[in-house]
Amino acid sequence: MQKKHPYSNINSDAPSTYALLDSGGQKKLEQFGPYRLVRPASQAIWQPRLGKEEWECADAIFTRKGRYQWVKKVPEWTITLAGVTFKLSPTPFGHVGIFPEQKKLWLWIAKMVEKGLVQRDRISILNLFAYSGGATLAAAKAGAEVCHVDASKGMVSWARENATLNHLDGIRWIVDDVRKFLDRELRRGKNRYDGIILDPPTHGRGCQGEVFTLENDLLQVVKACHQLLSPSPLFFLLTSHTPHVTSLGLHHLLTQIFGMGEGSIDHGEMLLEGGAGVYPLSSGVFARWRSRADTILE
Repeated sequence: MQKKHPYSNINSDAPSTYALLDSGGQKKLEQFGPYRLVRPASQAIWQPRLGKEEWECADAIFTRKGRYQWVKKVPEWTITLAGVTFKLSPTPFGHVGIFPEQKKLWLWIAKMVEKGLVQRDRISILNLFAYSGGATLAAAKAGAEVCHVDASKGMVSWARENATLNHLDGIRWIVDDVRKFLDRELRRGKNRYDGIILDPPTHGRGCQGEVFTLENDLLQVVKACHQLLSPSPLFFLLTSHTPHVTSLGLHHLLTQIFGMGEGSIDHGEMLLEGGAGVYPLSSGVFARWRSRADTILE
């Protein structure tokens, strides 16, 4: 018989959303809607706060062999985070189709779009390495026209399913290598974007086998994005899950390319968070430039 889950620090809306329950021993215990998962977290070098019994009540554990061990088979399910509904499903990489550490950035994107629409009739957003569409859908729900680009046909299909779940249409879906897409947009000179979101992998492959590495390609990609911004842009958001990349490093990169005259740059860590007493877990970094005219006090 399956054990009951003895957690006492779950929010009341936990069945439909996300919470970090505990971390430690290079692992993290998370709740995705009704399911509790144990996944690797090399940054969690401290001891877990919850007891062994709570960890053993997980519905699934992602093992070192690269697969999930489920108490019961769960092919897919949905949760709602930052006002966006996502389809979730286990993948061979330990992912489930969402990066909840980006929640606050999705809310920030929506806020930037909403504020921009007070000042202009339309906002055009470009989301690169767009995965399952969290940033895309946050921007679209706020009223932006969005172009979603990812080299994985499967992930773009997944993002389109998420758009359907959120009753959103009109998004421009592109399956392409990001560098090829940027080169083509610059050559055509037709489209310019008020905001660009860039979440590059450490290593990646385009739909025709093109190789992307963050160390070799990020600088040129950011330069191309800078050229694609509209004459009066709102923001540029750069995130990274690469372990050796720091938020200060991303800040320096944006400072070199954007300068400081027409905008401001801030940077920080993306955090997985739970209820009271749960240690936040750093799960990536970000840096963002925003126009001084559109700066939002936070």
